[in-house]
Amino acid sequence: MRALKKLRTEEPRLRARDQAERLGVSEAELLSLGLGENVIRLEGDFKELLKDVKRMGYVMALTRNDHVVHERKGVYDNLTFYGGAHNMGVAVNPDIDLRLFMNEWVYALAVILHREKGGDLHGLQFFNARGEAVHKIYSTPKSDMQGWAYLVEKYRGAQEPIMITDRSRPVPDPEQPDSEVDESAFQQDWLDLKDTHQFFGMLRKYGLSRTQALRLAPEGMVTAVDNLSVEFVLNTAAERAIPIMCFVHSAGCIQIHSGPVKQLKWMGKWFNVLDPAFNLHLDTEAISSAYVVRKPTDDGIVTSLELFDAEGQMITYFFGARKPGQPELEGWTDTLEELAISSLSASTK
Repeated sequence: MRALKKLRTEEPRLRARDQAERLGVSEAELLSLGLGENVIRLEGDFKELLKDVKRMGYVMALTRNDHVVHERKGVYDNLTFYGGAHNMGVAVNPDIDLRLFMNEWVYALAVILHREKGGDLHGLQFFNARGEAVHKIYSTPKSDMQGWAYLVEKYRGAQEPIMITDRSRPVPDPEQPDSEVDESAFQQDWLDLKDTHQFFGMLRKYGLSRTQALRLAPEGMVTAVDNLSVEFVLNTAAERAIPIMCFVHSAGCIQIHSGPVKQLKWMGKWFNVLDPAFNLHLDTEAISSAYVVRKPTDDGIVTSLELFDAEGQMITYFFGARKPGQPELEGWTDTLEELAISSLSASTK
């Protein structure tokens, strides 16, 4: 506690995630030190808890990984959970749009954040077995705080600090040598895709990481682009009023924004979307590679911009907003193909 107080005194604006990293503990363990003050430990069925979040009304959902933060405001509704070993669920709404991997949801804390401006912020924070945050939900000025109080009372558990002995992340399997991949069969399967969701199954079938698959893709399906291409793509989407889809993964959640982006701003190394209902904070220095990726579907080619870190882990990716059964927005296709052409031209100079 002494080291924590010293850190908070010296760097009062440092977020809990960064405090935990500095102190060599997990974020869940660090926050649980506030039990009895501004933190309440929650237990029970987290699927039912998420369904009950609707009682809070209009909230902000936050999902992040090491390099990007995705914040989307809206109402939790239309949650469905599926049986089976994967223990998955979805929330499908125009605003709160999530894919949930509930095996990663191990700990939950209700947290009250005291702020100098704007009053207290009431949150629900969920963590995996390593103490890493998988998803967070925060109150907004429009939220029903009686709903938050109901959740805390219903799911209040034993107020014991979280103790984690193994915080190590699972190590990805090493890539198999390209020479051992049936490249022609893989490329044909890519060209035969009927739906973008089949892409993940195809990677599993051939035992490929995503970046290896992009490297071995059929001709014309993948174009490497500049690491900062996201600035051009989002600025163009804003200028041309092209609605987008932005996906961000944590270990236990995929959070999706569908709609326009308008207010874009650099803050140091961070490139940000700062719209009323959607915020994105992207650490551009973490981008090690970027690609325009094309996938065949029954609705035509679907094109994405995909960003990766130095370890080949996905940071975030973008599509043009679309529904199944609809072709890709022409403005989005034009934007990414313009980017791809300029990138190919630059590489040949």
